[in-house]
Amino acid sequence: MTIQITSGMLAEDRPLELLYACHEKVRRFTALAWKLAGHVAALGVDEQARDAASQILRYFEMSLPHHHADEELDVFPALRTLDDAAISGAITALEAEHLTLEALWQEVSPWLHRVAQGEVAPAPACLAQFVADYAVHAEREEREVFCAIERLPGPVVDAIAQRMRARRGG
Repeated sequence: MTIQITSGMLAEDRPLELLYACHEKVRRFTALAWKLAGHVAALGVDEQARDAASQILRYFEMSLPHHHADEELDVFPALRTLDDAAISGAITALEAEHLTLEALWQEVSPWLHRVAQGEVAPAPACLAQFVADYAVHAEREEREVFCAIERLPGPVVDAIAQRMRARRGG
């Protein structure tokens, strides 16, 4: 159940690659949350479960907020300047999905905190939706929006990369 996450910034000068890398981590950590629920239900909370819960919490509480800020503060506004109705419409829908995903996280997070502290607790009823919705959301962003980043002027992409680095302390 342990997942190793490499440290450091991946593709720090290429925001598109970092965005995809963040999505890969989201997929891995939501899958880990699903496995964790089965583990806790079958075996209770052991060191492996506490560690997995802590890893998930660390990613969703520390790293994922940067990713959403990257999108909402930099990537989405820049893409809206392309004046492409399909992209703008997709961005509006994706921003609404961010709110839904945050609401689901608010239900999943307390369970993970309890497990991380060694408490046996049933997974929230919304866990399957949380896992599925994040997978669909990430795929939709990649398919409908991220592909348009290459249409942005180089200086705009450079500025986005710089703000992404700054957001992470680089």
